[in-house]
This record gives sequence, structure tokens and C-alpha cells, in this order.
Amino acid sequence: MQCCSVYLCVCLCENKSLCEMCILELRSCEEQIFEWWYFRKYGTSFIEQVSVSHLRPLLGGVDNSSPSNSSTSNGDTDSSRQNVSECKVWRNPLNLFRGAEYNRYTWVTGREPLTYYDMNLSAQDHQTFFTCDSDHLRPADAIMQKAWRERNPQARISAAHEALVLEDCATAYILLAEEEATTIVEAEKLFKQALKAGEVCYRRSQQVQHHGAQHEAQHRRDTNVLVYIKRRLAMCSRKLGRTREAVKMMRDLMKEFPLLSMFNIHENLLESLLELQAYADVQAVLAKYDDISLPKSATICYTAALLKARAVSDKFSPEAASRRGLNTAEMNAVEAIHRAVEFNPHVPKYLLEMKSLILPPEHVLKRGDSEAIAYAFFHLQHWKRVEGALNLLHCTWEGTFRMIPYPLEKGHLFYPYPICTETADRELLPTVFHEVSVYPKKELPFFILFTAGLCSFTAMLALLTHQFPELMGVFAKAVSILLSACNCSIRTRAILKLHTPAEQQNIPSLGPILGITMNFA
Repeated sequence: MQCCSVYLCVCLCENKSLCEMCILELRSCEEQIFEWWYFRKYGTSFIEQVSVSHLRPLLGGVDNSSPSNSSTSNGDTDSSRQNVSECKVWRNPLNLFRGAEYNRYTWVTGREPLTYYDMNLSAQDHQTFFTCDSDHLRPADAIMQKAWRERNPQARISAAHEALVLEDCATAYILLAEEEATTIVEAEKLFKQALKAGEVCYRRSQQVQHHGAQHEAQHRRDTNVLVYIKRRLAMCSRKLGRTREAVKMMRDLMKEFPLLSMFNIHENLLESLLELQAYADVQAVLAKYDDISLPKSATICYTAALLKARAVSDKFSPEAASRRGLNTAEMNAVEAIHRAVEFNPHVPKYLLEMKSLILPPEHVLKRGDSEAIAYAFFHLQHWKRVEGALNLLHCTWEGTFRMIPYPLEKGHLFYPYPICTETADRELLPTVFHEVSVYPKKELPFFILFTAGLCSFTAMLALLTHQFPELMGVFAKAVSILLSACNCSIRTRAILKLHTPAEQQNIPSLGPILGITMNFA
């Protein structure tokens, strides 16, 4: 109706000239029509889209214009669930042994490599994997159920010994191998004893698993115990130099229990195959697990980049590549590195030894600093073994951030970088002696900074001239006199350089001419 009234007013105006009110109303009407058209086509307000996408990043804000941030309660619930899943903490597949490795570090340095939050998560994992509701039926399991909840390490070890007095308890052997054994050899012996006890319990519960929910839960617990023991035995073999034996144990374990992907045994297998330099087998594992439907990890992304870089890194030269351009193989390697760096941008600094490594935590946050430390701790040697791989990484990894749209958190090949990563990493990593790596920020070009400073300075001068014209006039005259004096001084020194010291005695008359006083002393 408002638009119709404006049109009627336009038609009735004499000489087809619009009054001022008509012009304002017509412009307002046009803006409303454009806003309505933009909203119908794109589903969002044009003004809101411009302010969120362009103005808020410049002011340092966070882009919250995702579809999940709707005004409905269901939208808020979905957004919160997405944030929780993005910041999910995962068990480190290559976590070290507490007694044989973490405690030895503490004895030597006096530092605690694990945080309370990390150890608390491990205690929750142990209670989830190694306990069930039927533990009260077996005295040894009942003791171990309380032992996993103890905070004092000595109390846990004492409870494990108490459980072994009653019967052969697989979880008791696991606890002693993890926390009491001071060497990998001792841990392997205890795990072998745990394997014997665990296989007996597994076969017993397998026969009665369909007799009820209680028996099914007990069989699921015994399965978790058996898989955990076999995986740790394979890791012991890998640490003791029996890599081929470790690879065989991991392959057999993955074939026997293909559905238990929560342990991420394929990442242990990838590291062992890289140690054997069996790159064809590594590619076969990647072809199976580097799938769009499966969760990614730094191990998968950076191992794929390493294999692509291995094909071209020995002959790669930045100067030659800048002259002739990149060929197909080099382009594939660079794209793989960019993909890996976008997934976890903290890894390159550890691989290039630009930042010092610490012992990896027992839990990692994907795409975070904790995952970068865990990956580089075990895979740095594999990158060094491939000639030129680190050089190619050094020349190309920073180019990733030029491909990601601003702000960087929006992402390019993966989902947006989680905002909560830094907070979770500070809980997982010992910040007392380690500086947590944060997501890099895109730096503005120098030309933009210089232009902004010049405009600000010009605006300030204009404001001061408008407010204090007389004072600024005096200031301008003083500046012009100073500049002229400097100019005369430069001209005089240039003239003196053209004459010898004897000829300079005949030039004192230049001083009054140039308006300055010359001193030849």
C-alpha cells in the first residue's frame, strides 16, 4: 500500500517533479522490495549477511551465521551437539606406558608429563572397558572395580596384587603392566600372563553370551580386555624392535575383531609399516581408512601427504619449480600437504623442529595441539627417512592459509575448525613447561596496514586543522621552515663533497646565500 501511495503521488505531481517526501518514500520502498527479494532467494537478510560476513571478521568477531544457529530450540540443541562432537577427546592409539615410560620421565626430570584431566579420562576409560555390572559375582573383579576408581597409584597396585591372590585376573595383570612395570620387557611378561587369563574368560563368556543381558555385558567386557591386551603386546614388540611380529599381531587382531574401531589399531599398523618402509602396504591401509565416511586423523592425512611427497621430494627444488611451474606429481604432493595442514595446522612446526616436543598425552583432541604432539613424537623419524620430504613441507605448508577463505576457521576442505580446541588442549597438556600451539591467524598485508595508517593520520590532521586553525597554521609554517633548512643542509654537503679541503676555504660565502651557517670544524 505504501508503494502504491508513492506511485500515486508521483503521478499527481505537477511537471513530473517529485517532492522530497516522495523521493524518500520511494527509496525506502525500493530497499524493502530488494530486502524481501534477497530473503526469498537466499533465506537470510541482506543487511545481516553483509554485517556478519564482512564487518564482523574485520572487528575480530566470530562467524555464527551457520544454519544450526536458528532461533528455535531444536536448532540450539543441534548446534550444541555439534560443538560437543567437534571437541570430543579420543584415546591416543600410541599412548605410552605409565610405569615404563611416563614415570621414568618424572624420575629423571621431576616433571609430571600427564595432567590430572588426562589421567581422569583414562580412569573413566578403564572403568568403561574393564568393568561390568556382574563384577560382584567374582571377588577378584569386584576388587579391580574399586581399584580402577582409586586416585592413588600405590593403592591401585596394592589392589591388583590383592586380586591376584584370589585368582588369575586379567585386568589385575593389565594394571601392573601399565603402572608397576619399570621396563617394556617386564610389561610384556605381565601382558602375556594377562593374555592367558583373558583368553580363558573370553571363551567362557562366549559360550553363554546369549543367555541374557548380564552375560552379554560380561562377554563384551571380556572382549574389550582381550583386544586391549593383544594391542599392547603388539606395541611391546614394536618398542623392542620386533616390528614384523608387531605388524602380524595387529593384522590378526584387525581380522579377528573388525568392528572394534574405537582402539584405532590401524594407526598403530601404519606406524609399524612406515618403520619397515613398506610403503605399498601403507598405501593399501590408507585406501581402506582414508574414506570420506570415516573420521580423519593427523596420522591418516599426514601419512597420505608423506607418500605423495616421497614420489617427488628427492628431486624437488623451489627455484626450479618457480621457473617451470609444478608438474602433476608435484601438484598432487602439494595438495596433499595443504590438505593435511588444514586438518591439523600444528603438526608442521613439530616436524620441522621449530617447536620442541614433549611426551604425548594419553588422550588427544583431533585437529589440536595434543594430536600434533602425538603424531610428531612417533612419525618425525619417518619424515626424516624420506629424502627431501621435510624440505618440501617447509616450502609449501604456509601456503595452505592463502587458500582458506577469511576467517580461517571457515575451512576449505574440512568442516570449520572447532573454537573449543585451545581450551581442551590446555586441559590435556602440561602448560607449566609447554606452550600450547593455537590456530594461526591470517595477517593483513603491509599495504593495507600502511593505507589505514595514512588515512588515519590524514583524518587526524584534518580534524586538528578544523578545531585549531591558528595553531595548526603556526605548526605548518614551522614544519616548512624545518624542511627547507634540511634541504639546504643536504645541498651544501653535496657541494662540499665536490671540492678539496683547500678549495673549501673559499666557499664560506655560500652559507649566507643558502640561508644556513656552515661549520667546517
